[in-house]
Amino acid sequence: MTKIKFGTDGWRAIIAEDFTVENVARVTEGVAQWLHKNFSNPSVVVGYDCRFGGKLFTQTIAKILVHHNIKVILDKNFVSTPMVSLATLKNKASLGIIITASHNPPEYNGYKLKGYYGGPLLPDKINEVEQLIPEKITYDYKSISLENAEKHGLLEYQNFEDLYYHHVVEHFDLKAIEKSGLKFAYDSMYGAGQNIMYRLFPYIVHLHKQYNPSFYGQAPEPILRNLQPFQKFIQQHGKINCGLCTDGDADRIGLFDSKGNFVDSHHIILLLIKYLAEVKKLKGKIVTATSTTPRVHKLAKHLGLEVITVPIGFKHIAGYMISDDILLGGEESGGIAIKGHIPERDGIWMGLTIWEYMAKSKKTLEELIEDVYKITGKFAYYRYDLHIDENLKQRIIQNCKENKYTSFGKYKILGVDTLDGYKYFLNDEQWIMLRASGTEPLLRIYGESQTHEQVIELLDTVKEIVLNA
Repeated sequence: MTKIKFGTDGWRAIIAEDFTVENVARVTEGVAQWLHKNFSNPSVVVGYDCRFGGKLFTQTIAKILVHHNIKVILDKNFVSTPMVSLATLKNKASLGIIITASHNPPEYNGYKLKGYYGGPLLPDKINEVEQLIPEKITYDYKSISLENAEKHGLLEYQNFEDLYYHHVVEHFDLKAIEKSGLKFAYDSMYGAGQNIMYRLFPYIVHLHKQYNPSFYGQAPEPILRNLQPFQKFIQQHGKINCGLCTDGDADRIGLFDSKGNFVDSHHIILLLIKYLAEVKKLKGKIVTATSTTPRVHKLAKHLGLEVITVPIGFKHIAGYMISDDILLGGEESGGIAIKGHIPERDGIWMGLTIWEYMAKSKKTLEELIEDVYKITGKFAYYRYDLHIDENLKQRIIQNCKENKYTSFGKYKILGVDTLDGYKYFLNDEQWIMLRASGTEPLLRIYGESQTHEQVIELLDTVKEIVLNA
């Protein structure tokens, strides 16, 4: 049997290869054992997103859990990850489970665990679950009747989208957004945000509002190269003030300005901090992953806020959000959480916060970004994902460990941060970071400079040097 390991954000595998009904049952058996060790009368919220087999896999989870006399609260339709996290908190459940592979290619599915507080289950708890996953299930779980479980009160059906909808209505000035005169568009990337966004904003433009588990062959990750149709639509339409996009399970965000320029998560994080601290007068610490722009520190200093830097992976941010007074937690990949909501990434929530900022300030997204630049200075960010031979990847990382890089061409290294990967500071305006994937032959090069042209030149220089190491 396959040894099942949870990565930075859940267990993910290719459907019908390792992600099978049997393996989902094995994981859930481990979850059931863990729940009984940690809770006297456990209950679990369970949901699935738009991927293949979601309903089948959640029914399997429900059967295993009710077999162990664990109450299950289930949604019959696809939902986003933030909806499951919110439902876990609102129902005071012991755990949340969502079947999703987030932004991975369509052939993948995954299994995410959410804590009772409405955010990712922390790494030490996930490790405990992993240790309890058996090699096989020794009883006939497929014949367990969910109808009987419902009759006996062990299974309850609930609409998580309704919960989320009312939570949004309570926390946002939707009338201000509607009456602002601003034109918005939303691209769900065929993902789990499509229904809730149409329900909240039926009057805006919706792209890819269609149930398609194959995502038309495109990984539903909200990065520029995957969003060409949305970018072209905004550029050709000419009247869209801001475009919001979310990934497959709607926990990550991407934005476009009125000219169709992609607004990366670094800029979004800065905009959110400025709005929350300066306009909404909220306090708290900022927690960001090490791959995030150092300009967060400039803005935080300007606003009198403390910054905590953590390794990559939202689980590291979530730990702080449930134990400290945190204003915002965010990472380079588009996963951001803010005070006043759950300690969970939520692409829709972040997008609506930006739209509310635009509506209340009566400023365009470009103007709000310029306001940030007045404090932090102008900058551009980009990332290369290099699919390379494993031996070459290891050689490059070894070179980093041995401090073999003192400069990258004309770019002299002034300092290095090794918290997670190798982040090289070149001057106040430029940095690059090398980080190897732990699961595949992939090397990521992150970079920042003053303009897009300069960051591409920087990344090209670094790429050429490290590949010829």
